[in-house]
Amino acid sequence: MIPAPLSPETRARALERLEQDRLDILVVGGGVVGTGAALDAATRGLSVGLVEARDFASGTSSRSSKLVHGGLRYLEMLDFRLVAEALKERGLLMQRLAPHLVRPVPFIYPLQHRAWERFYAGSGVALYDALSKASGYGGSMPLHKHLTRRGARRIMPSLRKDALVGALQYYDAQVDDARHTMFLARTAASYGAHVASRTRVVGLVKEGERVVGAEVVDLETGRTFTIRAAQVINATGVWTDETQSMVHERGQFKVRASKGIHLVVPRDRIRGDSGLILRTEKSVLFVIPWKRHWIIGTTDTDWSLSKDHPAASASDIDYLLDHVNAVLEQPLTHADVEGVYAGLRPLLAGESEATSKLSREHAVAHTVPGLVVVAGGKYTTYRVMAKDAVDEAVHGLEGTLGRRVEPCVTENVPLLGADGYQAMWNQRRTVGTRAGLHVGRVEHLLERYGTLITEVLELIEAEPALGEPLPGAEDYLKAEIRYAVTHEGARHLDDVLTRRTRISIETFDRGVAAAPHVAELVAEALGWDDAQRQKEIDHYVKRVEAERQSQQMPDDETADAARMGAPDVVPVTTATTTP
Repeated sequence: MIPAPLSPETRARALERLEQDRLDILVVGGGVVGTGAALDAATRGLSVGLVEARDFASGTSSRSSKLVHGGLRYLEMLDFRLVAEALKERGLLMQRLAPHLVRPVPFIYPLQHRAWERFYAGSGVALYDALSKASGYGGSMPLHKHLTRRGARRIMPSLRKDALVGALQYYDAQVDDARHTMFLARTAASYGAHVASRTRVVGLVKEGERVVGAEVVDLETGRTFTIRAAQVINATGVWTDETQSMVHERGQFKVRASKGIHLVVPRDRIRGDSGLILRTEKSVLFVIPWKRHWIIGTTDTDWSLSKDHPAASASDIDYLLDHVNAVLEQPLTHADVEGVYAGLRPLLAGESEATSKLSREHAVAHTVPGLVVVAGGKYTTYRVMAKDAVDEAVHGLEGTLGRRVEPCVTENVPLLGADGYQAMWNQRRTVGTRAGLHVGRVEHLLERYGTLITEVLELIEAEPALGEPLPGAEDYLKAEIRYAVTHEGARHLDDVLTRRTRISIETFDRGVAAAPHVAELVAEALGWDDAQRQKEIDHYVKRVEAERQSQQMPDDETADAARMGAPDVVPVTTATTTP
């Protein structure tokens, strides 16, 4: 398997094959489950297509808490199966599938009560560790520790003395969700899947009662064409019901959207070397170390407005600041907030009206012949969701292929950049010396590209100016911007600033200063003229302005109206159905 770039040329070839070939499986949706399903199907020897209306991970899969975790709070709900499954997946990702993207992160849980709470919470964390070990993939994760108040404040000096009587420390893992999802798409393409972003399904094609493909629009050109496929997998997350309506079927289950927002603040605003997990009246709140920043989240509220661009309101931001400030010696203010992002969880609707009580389980169904729907779940268990969806699609293929379809093998398929990662990490100083880069810069690159760092360094070798830091966002090199377009499928300025990098939430100006420099680097690779380059910059600035305005609004309705004031750079038209 040769690492295939997601370049403009490979996208063009993928669109050609999607139009000409009759596929075994077409996956609709380029989030973590959709890209995972494309990789699963391709590695079973099936012919596969994947289409995404916007950018890979542009919805829920780029807006999570950036955690790969078992869900400690689900133990309280006695959902041991879900926790055990997620802990196995966590270990698989860290040890085998994506060690360059997923790494351990410590958390401190402050105790508010003596004796009983230490016993109660300690028993839960001990069970968490035991389930991790029982999975067979927990060997690399440190075990939990009991801490005194003094011991906890030694690790987290910013904790108020009266905010705890003691603490527990345990470990989970974190991931750059958007990059991980992009790596899934790129790995699927390397195994033969035809992958195309900015390609919107506007109708599902039926013969009688059977779905046999999809009508799609290439949003970059406006051209409409038909993709034929024996099975279609609807992996559109919070848009599941809308996609399902294209066959005039509501489906066997309904997906509700729950909004979760996160704040990003500079690392020096909270002194400490560990994450925090805090109880709230509704759920839990995380303070997560993120490079030179902290991520604080999340909220959990029902959302029925625009699913394209969920908006964070002032009340959402105040909620998070109030709760985290309850345990900090130096309170955070709105002026400390570098970035804000809001995402929607796709929850399977149940009896409870509270979104925090809705199931994080997933469901798969053949809602009509030829159409498989996968919905619900959580980021950590994406691989299991993808496997179940492809298994269901394979049932629909039985008797039509004339051969046996192999079972799922993704448990043993590392993502691009994973093979040899630890060896290259050990050689990082040598790599830095050869490339003329500081070892800290090499570590940054290794944690974003794994062993594919060699491709980034080749760009710098060919064009030394690409080895310079990016003006306005010096944590990144210019080469990373160029590589995002030539190898990682970025098509627009927003793709680069928001998902290939995290400049949009890691700088106080939300990436506005960096935007012209990024546009200049992107323009050559994508063939933009001066007018297109300026259009991209203007769009991005308007998006930032709309988000800032929405974050000053008092409630969801006014925040949504403010955010929708900035249109997409490539309009995504309203879906229609094919008779």
